[in-house]
Amino acid sequence: MQELIKRAGILIEALPYMQKFAGKTVVIKYGGNAMINEDLKNSVMEDITLLKYIGLKPIVVHGGGPDISKALDDLGLKSRFINGLRYTDKRTMSVAQQVLIGKTNKEIVALLNTKGGRAVGISGIDGSFIECRKQTTVVDGVEQDLGYVGDIVHVKHCILDLLSSDQYIPVIAPIGTDEEGNSYNINADTVAAAVASAVQAEKLVLLTDVEGVKDDKGQVIYEAHKDEILEMIENGSISGGMIPKVMGCCDAVDAGGSCVHIIDGKIQHCLLLEIFTKTEIGTLIKGDKY
Repeated sequence: MQELIKRAGILIEALPYMQKFAGKTVVIKYGGNAMINEDLKNSVMEDITLLKYIGLKPIVVHGGGPDISKALDDLGLKSRFINGLRYTDKRTMSVAQQVLIGKTNKEIVALLNTKGGRAVGISGIDGSFIECRKQTTVVDGVEQDLGYVGDIVHVKHCILDLLSSDQYIPVIAPIGTDEEGNSYNINADTVAAAVASAVQAEKLVLLTDVEGVKDDKGQVIYEAHKDEILEMIENGSISGGMIPKVMGCCDAVDAGGSCVHIIDGKIQHCLLLEIFTKTEIGTLIKGDKY
C-alpha cells in the first residue's frame, strides 16, 4: 500500500505542471544517443505520446547526423565540418535528403505510432513551409561557403497549427527550400528554434548527448539568462557544435518563448522528468519573460 501511495504522490507532484502546460505547444528537438539506443528511443517515444494524451501539443524536430555520416561513409564520401556545420555539396545534399526524409523521419513516425501516437512526418519542402537561403560562415575573418546549407528566412506555421491542434504529432525533417525549389540541409537545432518561435511554443526542449552547458570549470550550469550565454560564446567558453545549438536557443527566447531547456537525452524518460518534476537536468536558458 505504501508503494501505491508513493506512486500517487508522483502524479500529484506532476499536477501543477500538467495544469501549466495543458493546451500549450512544446517543441522537442530529438537527436543524439536517444536516436541510437533502443531503450532510449522507446523511452522518448513513450514520453512524447504521453504528452499528447494529457493535453500538450508536442512538435518533434529530429536530427540525423550519424545516419548521414554512415550513408556517406558507405558511399566512400568524407564528411567535413566548418564551425560545427556539415559542408554539403550537391551529392551530399542528395544523400542527406534521402536519409532524413526517407529513412530517419519515417522510422520515428512508425515508432511513435506503435506507442499509440498519431504521428505525421513532414519536411520543410512540404508546402514550402521552411523557406531558406544559402548560409555561409566566417572562419578567421574569412567568409566560407557551406554548400547546400540553409539559413532559415521564414517558417509558415499554419500546417503545424492544423496538425498539432488536431490529434496529430508533427515530426519534422530539417530540410528547407528556397524560391527556386533548391533543397537545403539545415541544422536541426536551428530548425527547432525557428519552429518554436513561429508557433509561439511555451517551451523548447533540446535532447542532446551532453549534460548541459558547462562553465570554464566543466560544471553544468543549471540556469542562465540568454545574455550570459552570449557572453560565454564571446569569451570562448562555448564553442564548436554547441554554438548553433545555444544561438538557436537565444533566438527562440528573443522571439517570445519564455525558456529553452538543453537536457541529457541519455537519461530515460528525460522529457517527463524535465517537464513534470523539479528535477534539475540540463541547462535552462531563460529570457526576460521567464
